Amino acid sequence: MLVPALLLLAVATPGPRPAAEPKPATGADVIRLMHDKYDGKWYRTATFTQRTIRPDAPAETWYEALSVPGSLRIDISPLTGRNVLLFRSDSIYRYAEGELKLSRAFVHPLLLLGFDVYAQPAEKTIASLTALGYDLSKLHAGSWQGQKVWIVGAAQGDTTSKQFWIDQQRLLFVRSLGPHPQKQGVLTEVQFNKYVRLGQGWIETEVLFLEGGTLVTTEEYHDPVADPVPPLDPAIFLPGAYVQPGWVKE
Repeated sequence: MLVPALLLLAVATPGPRPAAEPKPATGADVIRLMHDKYDGKWYRTATFTQRTIRPDAPAETWYEALSVPGSLRIDISPLTGRNVLLFRSDSIYRYAEGELKLSRAFVHPLLLLGFDVYAQPAEKTIASLTALGYDLSKLHAGSWQGQKVWIVGAAQGDTTSKQFWIDQQRLLFVRSLGPHPQKQGVLTEVQFNKYVRLGQGWIETEVLFLEGGTLVTTEEYHDPVADPVPPLDPAIFLPGAYVQPGWVKE
């Protein structure tokens, strides 16, 4: 039987190709791509338990809660010590035995690049990163752990300027480099590794902190939960009187 010519044409003609993501020209373009990829999809709250490991100290357990964008609360085990770190918008607060001991201005770059970028206007993230000293006009492509990345803040071959690295495919933060804020001549490095799906977003399950190429802290994340039920009490993210983290069962 002869196959009709129109059917042959339909089989031979490929369908439309999916539109390729636009290639960014600046770091600001990368931030816009990150935001747009997960806009309206990223989780708004999350919890996880963190094991914090340092070479010369006993491992610690930290209970962490996120409210995205802008807030991260860390309760350090045991809860009876009521020791808390609270990052909120542009400030950090530290509690010891339930009493506020420290309050100062601080924008957490890892909270910004790992979480907030997906849940707040891109221009706000761009302004915050610029204020933190990243040169968003500088952008080049590279590779990291076998994956293509965008490197923002440095020219090709520059590994000492303040910079952050973004996975090109998933548009997730994977690495940062820059001068140590207190130790002259020492390069700091942060890695976000072992990402897993969380809701319609992602979360890293290993964070490495290095100074001068030496590993100084490892963070391991366990039991992440997106938008937990019942919802987190908003009061745990407010500075002021100490509030027990009701989601933690220790």
